[in-house]
Amino acid sequence: MELTGLSTDQAPPISAPLRFFLTAPLFAILAGLLIFGTETDALISRFSYETIAIAHALTVGFLGFVMLGALTQMLPVLAGVKIYKVESLTIISYILLVIGLLSMVFGLYFQKHILNFVASGTLTLGFLLLIVPMLFAIKKVVNFTPTVKAMGVSLFFAFVSVLLGAHLLASHASGNIASSHYIFANIHSVWTIFGFAGVLIIGVAFQVLPMFYVAPRFKQFCKRRVVLLISIGLILWAFTNIFFTQYDFIAKIWIGLFFWAFVTTVWIKLNKRRRPVRDVTVLYWRSSSIFLTLGIFAWVFNSFLDDKMIVIVSVLIGGGFVISIMIGMLYKIIPFLVWFHLNARGYMNIPTMNEMIDKRVANIQFVLYILALIGFVFSYFYPRFLELSSLSFILSMILLEYNVINPVLIYSKIMKTKPDFDMSAFGMMHEEQ
Repeated sequence: MELTGLSTDQAPPISAPLRFFLTAPLFAILAGLLIFGTETDALISRFSYETIAIAHALTVGFLGFVMLGALTQMLPVLAGVKIYKVESLTIISYILLVIGLLSMVFGLYFQKHILNFVASGTLTLGFLLLIVPMLFAIKKVVNFTPTVKAMGVSLFFAFVSVLLGAHLLASHASGNIASSHYIFANIHSVWTIFGFAGVLIIGVAFQVLPMFYVAPRFKQFCKRRVVLLISIGLILWAFTNIFFTQYDFIAKIWIGLFFWAFVTTVWIKLNKRRRPVRDVTVLYWRSSSIFLTLGIFAWVFNSFLDDKMIVIVSVLIGGGFVISIMIGMLYKIIPFLVWFHLNARGYMNIPTMNEMIDKRVANIQFVLYILALIGFVFSYFYPRFLELSSLSFILSMILLEYNVINPVLIYSKIMKTKPDFDMSAFGMMHEEQ
């Protein structure tokens, strides 16, 4: 594992990212339960209240929480900047997001408008409490690496998506759905998945693949140009979606081409890694490449079908690409955090990162998750697959929660023992300097 280029002295307390990481699978379980209890006809329409509620339990509850946790940890470590009052901000933001998301999910699902009003305010404030300080922190970065640039671009798309989401949710709460509502909804969803999540994944991959997998580094063109080209594509797509809908497939091809080039590059680099050890997280990276390729074709083709298959596109890209990579990274980031923070406190007798995760459980979880995704796609044509697929999805997320809690339990157990080295002297020296 390569740790070069990390500013470890700026790392936030371990509790800051962990509260987001450990909660994310719980919202995915909630989404699975809602899918199980919802009629297939309601889920076919992307604008049904049930679909919107379930989609946001996954996008905000799982993707949003994982991404905020990752940014909270990685931005200070990779960029060498300190987020202002990070511990207090993460606690307040976390509470607001949990309250807001639960209010939104149940407010939309059961059409309780007062809950939607609550959600509109709390979710917006919860996100902006972290996004805005992070953007200001990035302005102070001295060494602007490709990963840091990607984080900044990702946060920009997140900022716009949050404001659009607040407007859309307030419209649902008031019952005032304007003609522009569906245009804003399209931009909100595409910029969230490709702009916020997709760009962040690309930026993190620049650092994570060489660090965790000892894979070859990305070439300079990829690191300097891909995020820029994707951003141009997303802006072009928004423009065509507003003014020239019939030509939006051109921007879709543009965006899809560079994402496909990225995942193909990842596949090649994983083949060339110096330690080709079997790892479930590699399976997640590979499967995400396949799902994204299928999803891009379906997304472009869907332009000629009046968005009739948008649910399949969402499963392939949102679930198969984005969530797959997020799960794989949880299996890497949480054990690393535990090892890193224990080592910094003077503990030397620590289980390795691979020992903190039960590989058999992780492999079963992977199989159940992939079967769930495939089942969700087929449910569009054969509704009887829906209940079985949702059960597979729920079980996979329960196993994920079990596996990500284990390293935290190891951390708590070791912290109750005496360190191998007294690190307080180093802390005093650091303070004197």
